[in-house]
Amino acid sequence: MLFRSGEMGQITRDMTIMEVVNKYPQSIKVFFEHGLFCIGCNVAYRETVEQGAAAHGIEVDKLLERLNAEVAPKEPAQ
Repeated sequence: MLFRSGEMGQITRDMTIMEVVNKYPQSIKVFFEHGLFCIGCNVAYRETVEQGAAAHGIEVDKLLERLNAEVAPKEPAQ
């Protein structure tokens, strides 16, 4: 499934890494799990999720799927 701006999915491939982290702090765990440790790097302010994934040999669609699953609203336990 491809996530682009304006489509389903809260996090899209064209968002910068820091845009994602600032909006969804819980995404840091997912970035780390995928080997993207550039959260503190200046590049994260201008590099998109897609560019970061490509630079690190990560499948962007799988990363986006995992990121969006992490930030999706959770149903309260009953």
